[in-house]
Amino acid sequence: MDNARDLTTLLFRPDDKVGYRIEAEIVVDLTRKVVFEFFADAMELGRITPPWVNFSVQTPQPIEMRQGLLLDYRIKLHQIPIRWQTEICVWEPPFRFVDQQLRGPYKRWYHEHTFEELDGGRTLVRDEVHYIPRGGSLIHRLMVRPDLEKIFQFRQDTLKEIFAEKIAQRQASFNSSLLPLDLPTAIQTEPAREFNS
Repeated sequence: MDNARDLTTLLFRPDDKVGYRIEAEIVVDLTRKVVFEFFADAMELGRITPPWVNFSVQTPQPIEMRQGLLLDYRIKLHQIPIRWQTEICVWEPPFRFVDQQLRGPYKRWYHEHTFEELDGGRTLVRDEVHYIPRGGSLIHRLMVRPDLEKIFQFRQDTLKEIFAEKIAQRQASFNSSLLPLDLPTAIQTEPAREFNS
């Protein structure tokens, strides 16, 4: 999983002077199908969100991801409870999906997730978020950006751990499938003999 560490990027920059953009990338040594399945489970979002955000999905289970799906969450930022609702406005498995905020802490939040298949069964996972914070540039500089930097760094680090575990599980499963389950009946053990010198 060293490739994931080497190829992880996190970039914040102004977005055409109308807001901001976050770009994050990670390369995972798993197929696009496997990686997309993880992201298609809305409940996994809680695993890749830092505990201090107190993130919880409020949408009733089970959740079937699709275009037009509304997802309700609760978070807590700086001890302030916030309800957040996003819509899955693009759903194109296993290539990409987009969630956009309908109600929540930002004036605008548009998050595109893309999954690019690479050589050797690897996948490039890319997040691109366009957002406009409430409270202007001072609030962004002092609170919003530092929070998002921590949130996305936690997300990247946790994704590395989760996918490293998945890789290890697959390798262990593959290795155990190579071991014989039963010894051939032709192999017999002889009782130990005593030797006198």
